[in-house]
Amino acid sequence: MMLGSDVSGLSTNAATAAAQGLSIVVPVYNEAPGLAIFHDRLNTLAETLKQRHGLNCEVVYVDDGSADGTLGIARTLTATALDVQVVSLSRNFGKEAALMAGLDHATRGAVLFMDGDGQHPPTLVETLVGHWIDGGFDVVYTAKAHRDDESFLRRQAVRGFYKLINWGARAKIPADAGDFRLLSPRAAAALRQLPERNRFFKGLATWIGFKQLRVDYEPAAREHGVTSFNPRQLIGLSIEGLTSFSVAPLRFASMFGLLLAVGAFLFGLSILWETWITGKSVPGYPSLVVGLMTIGGVQLLMIGIVGEYIGKILSELKARPIYFVAEHSVKRAPENTAVSTTDRTAAE
Repeated sequence: MMLGSDVSGLSTNAATAAAQGLSIVVPVYNEAPGLAIFHDRLNTLAETLKQRHGLNCEVVYVDDGSADGTLGIARTLTATALDVQVVSLSRNFGKEAALMAGLDHATRGAVLFMDGDGQHPPTLVETLVGHWIDGGFDVVYTAKAHRDDESFLRRQAVRGFYKLINWGARAKIPADAGDFRLLSPRAAAALRQLPERNRFFKGLATWIGFKQLRVDYEPAAREHGVTSFNPRQLIGLSIEGLTSFSVAPLRFASMFGLLLAVGAFLFGLSILWETWITGKSVPGYPSLVVGLMTIGGVQLLMIGIVGEYIGKILSELKARPIYFVAEHSVKRAPENTAVSTTDRTAAE
């Protein structure tokens, strides 16, 4: 019985790249003001990739329950130089679910993930594709070149998060890596096979292994609106990543508990020493209250950490779908009309 998965048959060499093509997955949430302009840039990009690498491209827009006119605009986007899929989720399931929905509906070989807010420059896609086709890399991910424009507190929080999640982990998650990345056909196939429902995309894309390359870049300023990620959501995503890919919180809890036990033992020895040598008893009430409050607070903290992992187990056991699709439409570019719907279904 094979407990692993063999994806060696999905070649990544340049000879087969043109036939496999490229799917561009774009999760969108309230991106109505700039979606049409972004799509025009993708059309230009698709023409360039077709000329330089012979790649046939498609874009998969995943509307994650937008409250504005994003879905209506997505329906009107034309398939000029690349096929256009619009996948509308039944509600807002979060970016991780939207990324998975895009991956599930991608019909080409390689898959590229990018945001639709303009911060991921389409011009950089040519570089990522070049590393895949010419360099033979399976995962080409981008990372912020620097965080000089962020506050000191945020930089330290990010640095601490990556140190904690990589503490003792075999597959280290690169610091500052983002969701803007390209997966070769076999890397995309491997990612599809991971069954967990609590997904942390950055960690999963690293965990699958293969030949990976980091590309530093400076994100462009948002062309419209403000980010939908607030501090509460960022903290939630951090907890998701920690509990999905690291046992560091549990190790921290164990070490902290051991430290308190050693401290309590030494404190007990000091009380015995003072009682036997000097004959004076240590006043009990203040030390007793402080000790009980400390131990009680630590116990609640540890129970909370364990509860996070138990919650993950419960979620996996329920096996609920990651997302529901309420609407799905496909438009073919003129040069791709020969590809039948049957062929697309077989590719999925």
